[in-house]
This record gives sequence, C-alpha cells and structure tokens, in this order.
Amino acid sequence: MARTKFSQGIYEVRNANKYVGKGKPKYRSSWELAFMNFADNNEHVLQWASEAIRIPYRHPITGKQTIYVPDFFVVYRTKDNKQVAEVIEIKPKGQSVLAEKQNNQQRAVVAVNYAKWEAAQNWCKRQGLVFRVITEEQMFHQGKKR
Repeated sequence: MARTKFSQGIYEVRNANKYVGKGKPKYRSSWELAFMNFADNNEHVLQWASEAIRIPYRHPITGKQTIYVPDFFVVYRTKDNKQVAEVIEIKPKGQSVLAEKQNNQQRAVVAVNYAKWEAAQNWCKRQGLVFRVITEEQMFHQGKKR
C-alpha cells in the first residue's frame, strides 16, 4: 500500500502576542495548518499554543503509562463576551469513531485515541478547561444551503 504524504512544516506566527507556545509551532497535517491560520488570525482568539500540554495516560494495548500531547490549546472570546479555554485535538473521523468496516489495526488506533481522550477529558476537567476533538466534519462544515 502506498504511503500518503502529509503536509508538514513550521508555521510562521503572524500575531506573536497571541502565541503562547514554546518555539515555533509545527504542523503535521494540512488540517493542523488550517487551524493554526485560524487561531493566529481570528480576532476572537486571545491565545493559542501548539503541542503545549502533556497528559499522562495508560496505553490500552500495552498497559504502559505514557504521555499524550494534544494538538492545541486555545483561549477565545465568545460572541456573548465569555472567555473559554479549550484543549483541541484534530483527527480524521476514521480515527475517531469505531466502525463495523474497520480492520483490527484501525480499531486499535481508535481504542488508543479513546484512552488518550478520556485522560484528556479528566485532566481538562481538573484544570477548568474544555477538551474537544475536531474532525473534518466540524473543521470544514460550511452550513446547510437554503
């Protein structure tokens, strides 16, 4: 099977006053790059960071304690002027939901992601943060045409 080439690189932050991460942010997919552009340029985003948080979790297959690094941390202001802080993971839907047609390897990826996300939800709750997984459905939702 041919290996898919993903868009990867270093993002050049345009609004340095908003970026609170360490070092230059690295994107590992075009979806992460699109989110970085959004966070960097959206006037409602007050702060953002890439791969800035480390969350311990138990790997469901090996049973070993390891570390999960979510994609983003973002603080934004809602339209009713409420400030919200979120930890965000960007992931394809196929790696986010168990489906009948998946093979064992694909199911294992989803199981590992579920373990990471459960740990992230618990960690975020203790920190007063929100944890959210964004798939292509949310990322590229254009709304229904009337």
